[in-house]
Amino acid sequence: MAVKVHGSIRAACPQRVIVCLLEKEVDFEIEHVDLDAGEQKKPEFLQRQPFGQVPAVEDGDFRLFESRAIIRYYATKYANRGTDLLGATLEEQAVVDQWLEVEAHNFNEPAFNLVFHLVISPRLGLRSDMALVHSSEQKLEKVMDVYEQRLSKSRYLAGDFFSLADLSHLPALRCLIEDAGLGHLVKERKYVNAWWEDISSRPSWKKLLTLL
Repeated sequence: MAVKVHGSIRAACPQRVIVCLLEKEVDFEIEHVDLDAGEQKKPEFLQRQPFGQVPAVEDGDFRLFESRAIIRYYATKYANRGTDLLGATLEEQAVVDQWLEVEAHNFNEPAFNLVFHLVISPRLGLRSDMALVHSSEQKLEKVMDVYEQRLSKSRYLAGDFFSLADLSHLPALRCLIEDAGLGHLVKERKYVNAWWEDISSRPSWKKLLTLL
């Protein structure tokens, strides 16, 4: 039975889940949720995700929301299928979790603010908060400096293997580079740029882009 992913394939968090499912060779179906029409706030969707956000998944009788929880679940459930996204040892798994937490708590907020105010707000005819844009870019510069130092010592964030920690960055980095015009955050850093070129060349990510 295919996993049902409720969300919009153009949104970053559903993309995170879809790439994970592709890496793990798990069949899935996309149940489109029209975010512009506010379908994620309607009562029927709130039964799946009480905070009115995407994605939510349905796997038989099992339901789950929050994209990082979802990718951890499928990386564990199908540990012996597809790409190992968790690490082979307890220590490797701890480092994957560490950098996944860094993505969630250090990278995501400034990245989201930049994409929202530089890309989404203009599209919706809303006024962008340029002071927040400036401070968010400064914060993200510091985060990327940490990444540059880390990636000078290992091919990927958690070590020399591709993991959930790398995968989780793909959607927002694409938006920053291609939509927000902030490619310098990546391209001006030798090791971050090499990392991006590597992870964005993965078949799973290329497959997702063909679905957009």
